Amino acid sequence: MNVKDMHGGHLCYPLPQERMARYGLFCSTMRMKCFATNTPVRFCMSNLLYRIPTCGYAKKVVAKGKGKGMVKDVLKGPEVCKDPVKLTSHAVGVNIFKQGDDPALKPPEEYPEWLFRLQLGPPKNIHELEPDSHEYWKVLRKERMLRFNRLHKGKKL
Repeated sequence: MNVKDMHGGHLCYPLPQERMARYGLFCSTMRMKCFATNTPVRFCMSNLLYRIPTCGYAKKVVAKGKGKGMVKDVLKGPEVCKDPVKLTSHAVGVNIFKQGDDPALKPPEEYPEWLFRLQLGPPKNIHELEPDSHEYWKVLRKERMLRFNRLHKGKKL
């Protein structure tokens, strides 16, 4: 196919990549079928709109037996242990496996010292911390980020 070159005014041939792209487009249109008559496109004389391939989604599958009369299964949580002896002697709920029992609690001397110094309450306020501590700077950075995010909420930077 000869095409006038825009730059030099002389005739040139398309690049191999262009030829391959054109050939692929030509072959794909020849393989399509007309949606109106289910005939190949080259014989279809209907509207151009029918020649454009469309995406047909599958219909939703209706589950059998899931009607109005069926009772839905209710999810049950873990069983709550109410035995005071077991609650004081075992770590109830720690075992994540299906088999086996909950581990027994050891005497306090066998646990590390730092375990009893953990702060289990709400986090400390920045005014309660020492300014030279690592925790102080960590909390300060977090509060500054939260303040920055609140101020710039909905604004583009």
